[in-house]
Amino acid sequence: MDGVLQLGPLMLATDRAVAVALLWAFVAVGGMLAHRYDIRAAKTAWLALVAGILAARIGFIAGNFSAFREDPWSMLFLWQGGFSWWLGVAAAALVIVVTLGRTRAGFALLGATAVLAGINGAATVLLAAEPWPLPPGLALASLDGAPIDLDAERGQPMVINLWATWCPPCRREMPMLIDVAAGSTVPVLLANQGESAPQVRAYLKREGLPDGAIRLDPGGMLATATGSSALPTTLFIDGDGRIRKTHSGEISRAALTAAIRDLERNP
Repeated sequence: MDGVLQLGPLMLATDRAVAVALLWAFVAVGGMLAHRYDIRAAKTAWLALVAGILAARIGFIAGNFSAFREDPWSMLFLWQGGFSWWLGVAAAALVIVVTLGRTRAGFALLGATAVLAGINGAATVLLAAEPWPLPPGLALASLDGAPIDLDAERGQPMVINLWATWCPPCRREMPMLIDVAAGSTVPVLLANQGESAPQVRAYLKREGLPDGAIRLDPGGMLATATGSSALPTTLFIDGDGRIRKTHSGEISRAALTAAIRDLERNP
């Protein structure tokens, strides 16, 4: 359910894995064209790749600047995702046209750009899961042990982040998640998986973090019920109790706030 490719401790969201594979395919095409038509094609492919990634990232940052302004260093955290791919494709095409012009290699590399961009777009649509219901009967607990029935929360959108204190990316994103949760009109619940209240309290005290959004799931039932095998995973749930979107791995402030805005606009 979580759309993750996992090899031992390594984890990569499926859509990002497809994008990486297509980028390498683009470079490989450039190498083949250099061998067959024009030696400049290989270098051009690399230049187009770098220009495309930078343009795609800058476009996403510009569209979500208020979130990045809170944490400027996160602009460099490419592994968290966040790209305006159409800008990237346009930038790559421009580099190809300027560098290779109306040559056979230039037309071939532009064609490869269009084909690979189309494949990426199709893969994005195919890999996007249809909204599916949050299983009934699930409950969390506060740090004081008070039960929290998730069925009672239906009727309003909410965000649930699955995390653990032993998980490095969970620890990296936790201060940001707590900060966003404190100011969000959509409830953001940070559901610790499989650990006790003393363990979680000790971690929060050590890191100087408030506990207002922290919830407990000692048996890890929420991860099991939603098919979330990787931590961290963030679930975006609409007012009808459907999981509209999941994000596997560390999430950026920009991606989190953009998804929350979508829930606010389409509850």
